[in-house]
Amino acid sequence: MAFSSLQRKEIYEKMSNQTNDLIVIGGGITGAGIALDAANRGMKVTLVDMQDFAAGTSSRSTKLVHGGLRYLKQFEVKMVAEVGKERAIVYENGPHVTTPEWMMLPFYKGGTFGPFSTNIGLRVYDFLAGVKKIERRKMFSKEEAMEREPLLKENNLKGAGFYVEYKTDDARLTLEVMKKAVEKGALALNYAKVEQMIYENGKVIGVEVEDQIDQTKRSIYSKNIVNAAGPWVDKLREKDHSKKGKRLRLTKGIHLVFDGERFPLKQALYFDTPDRRMVFAIPREGKTYVGTTDTVYEGNIAHPTMTEADRDYVLNAIKLMFPHLTIGVEDVESSWAGLRPLIYEEGKDPSEISRKDEIFISDSGFISIAGGKLTGYRKMAESIINLITKNLKKTEDITYSYVSTKHLPISGGDVGGSQGFKIFIADKVAEAKKNGISETDAKLLIQRYGSNISRIYEIYQNEKEQAKEVQLDLLLYAKVRYAIDYELCYKPVDFFIRRTGALFFDIDWVRMNKDSVISYMTKRLNWSDQQIKDYVDELDTLLYEANNPVPEYKDLGHTITL
Repeated sequence: MAFSSLQRKEIYEKMSNQTNDLIVIGGGITGAGIALDAANRGMKVTLVDMQDFAAGTSSRSTKLVHGGLRYLKQFEVKMVAEVGKERAIVYENGPHVTTPEWMMLPFYKGGTFGPFSTNIGLRVYDFLAGVKKIERRKMFSKEEAMEREPLLKENNLKGAGFYVEYKTDDARLTLEVMKKAVEKGALALNYAKVEQMIYENGKVIGVEVEDQIDQTKRSIYSKNIVNAAGPWVDKLREKDHSKKGKRLRLTKGIHLVFDGERFPLKQALYFDTPDRRMVFAIPREGKTYVGTTDTVYEGNIAHPTMTEADRDYVLNAIKLMFPHLTIGVEDVESSWAGLRPLIYEEGKDPSEISRKDEIFISDSGFISIAGGKLTGYRKMAESIINLITKNLKKTEDITYSYVSTKHLPISGGDVGGSQGFKIFIADKVAEAKKNGISETDAKLLIQRYGSNISRIYEIYQNEKEQAKEVQLDLLLYAKVRYAIDYELCYKPVDFFIRRTGALFFDIDWVRMNKDSVISYMTKRLNWSDQQIKDYVDELDTLLYEANNPVPEYKDLGHTITL
């Protein structure tokens, strides 16, 4: 239980007492990947995040580990080649949180794509990304495309390309990488904010951290400090007085979620709009979600929200592509808004700015990494740790041998890769049935927890009386208990968003169970009256905002009306 919310104080104390080789600021996928790579090489690693893990961009993406097909339009050949190959590695190391998804790319007369360009583009994509034979592109006629997805607009449809993307639960992918880093010896703590840097002779040697739960402050020292704070990267560069030259440009993307019966999409789609943007529509767990927008953003980084313009842009895109579907504002069940931290390039439109990652090293030795894609998190981490090991060898004559994470299963990924996972599912479903868990529930659990499902089963089997005492459904009790004891879950929003994804994809279930979950968490984590009020208000606000546009502090985006 080295990653339990009941041990927050012990983790915090240990961070400040140990001699760290590396402090990572930021608990998104980039920070988690860096912590894992470093810990895997034997480094003493501390990671802190002022919010929950994955609370920023890493729980608010399109939820695809994709190969960047659209970057071919920008001639980002190297990026397509690298991330295309990386997605297969991400899949094999965690097949429970990443799954192949056939994506259809319809093309219309006068649209961005045509039969020839799509065919050539997908062929080049297959080659650059090293796509396995069974997942290489196919081309469909108009008739075949309509058969695959009858909801499509038929007028001017010329055909479609068919290729594989990889869908994921972005927040859980981040958590599983983080848990593996902890398993390898890293110390990680959420709700721990870096207030300022500590310097000696002009060099950064540590950070002052405030626990956002109890406001205690500690100084944590390290030989190296990496800023992997996503949208907050420049805020930390400002603290280091090193924000100069290239900087971040934040763009906002939103997604809308609909019930599958109201939007019965059979086939995942990737389609272009009249303003030349690309939009995804993806079926998932009985729902359909559609996005995304791409508007320049300068509002509250911690709390981006959907505006009416955002919502209407996506709704209009739906009306154009699915004209016989009468989807309206009232059908939006949930939504999310996220920020992309892109490297600013003067004069470029948000949708054209490069998604490449870059590393900045200040005069103080403060290392920042920005940009990049979820898919490339492992290679980004490798680059950073290679740099740090090189510096350590030069300055302190310390050598860490190179140990790749290429074939290292993340937490929950010990299932024998993608092929072994099929057998694993069958075995664990059979085990679940013996314990009274339905096949449907079992499959969802296995897809979420992978090889960690054994912990869920143990709680389910051995703590029936405890679940009764706190008046929780036994399966729900097992999920909450596991989240607290093994995933550093502390607040209701941690559980309902990052640990389960339910606020996005099963919002009625959240409304139905929030009171009982909050009651249990209150007792287990010994919240004060003020904490209860704050945490309930936070969850209620997010529930409201999920399907209600909210005015923002400052949204510079210009959304084109379709």
